Amino acid sequence: MQLYNKLSAKEREALIDVAGEDRLTISFYAYHHIDNTEIFRNHLFVAWNELDVLGRIYVADEGINAQLSVPAPRFNEFKAHLDSIDFLNGIRLNIAVEQDNKSFLKLKIKIRDKIVADGLNDDTFDVTDIGTHLKAKDFNEIIEKDNTVLIDMRNHYESEIGHFKGAWTPDVDTFRDSLPIILDEIDGNQEDKNIVMYCTGGIRCEKASAYFKHQGFKNVYQLEGGIINYVRQTKDEKIENKFIGKNFVFDDRMSERVSEDVISKCHQCGAPCDTHTNCANVACNLLFIQCDSCREKMNNTCCDECKEIVSLPEAKQKELRKGQDNSNRIYHKGRSMVLKYKK
Repeated sequence: MQLYNKLSAKEREALIDVAGEDRLTISFYAYHHIDNTEIFRNHLFVAWNELDVLGRIYVADEGINAQLSVPAPRFNEFKAHLDSIDFLNGIRLNIAVEQDNKSFLKLKIKIRDKIVADGLNDDTFDVTDIGTHLKAKDFNEIIEKDNTVLIDMRNHYESEIGHFKGAWTPDVDTFRDSLPIILDEIDGNQEDKNIVMYCTGGIRCEKASAYFKHQGFKNVYQLEGGIINYVRQTKDEKIENKFIGKNFVFDDRMSERVSEDVISKCHQCGAPCDTHTNCANVACNLLFIQCDSCREKMNNTCCDECKEIVSLPEAKQKELRKGQDNSNRIYHKGRSMVLKYKK
């Protein structure tokens, strides 16, 4: 029985073109104790592979975190399968604002220790005692109050291209890094401040809100469904959108345009730009912001060294990166001495 992806991205891309069907990009998460993650993972793979679902899904003892795409004509079948699983019955699905049939090109379902790496010891506090969920209208109202601290729970490369007006955007590389920094900043406001958090789809705030309540904060709130759900609500209900710029997303699209504001710069020349790319040198793969002019000039690379490497034959490139460990450079997304205009 096939329990892993067998097709390359190019092969899958060709099949999508031949099928000629629109696909829906969807994300959801659920915290729930899963007794046997391997059996659950394999069950999902068999069912979703049959439905031509593609995406990146993490399964852990504590639940599931999924970003995926499904053929639009098979959405009801996919939803019926979710509803057949007790803890996923009726789960809120965040449907992307901007659709792309090739947002995902493989089905990857991986077993992890946690569905989001947070660095917390869950045994020390009640992870189910979460903050109050806010819909878009209520969120807009509370963030205008003087006693509200609005916190972006995302990483620097996400908030750099878009965030809510007036939000504090901690300059961090990971969610794990952000928690102690935020706690240190807001400590002492346990009684009188509204602590309002938001993230892409809501999952990081779910755990963070429980953590901050454990730390003694009384008025803890989180944006229900994250930025993705907020944008859809503001459009459907015709209420003011207070998010400026783009929303960073974790698929091949990399972002969704929310407002026409461009709040970031090309990391190479400083021109207004909010388009992320990965360095074309596979051994580098650095995530950074690059304008069209620099993309053409630098051949979609982050520096002269990488530009020179990608001009070499593929066999030579493979030889150069053989045995190299570039994980640290890749991990620090958007942080490199070669990026002159990275703030």
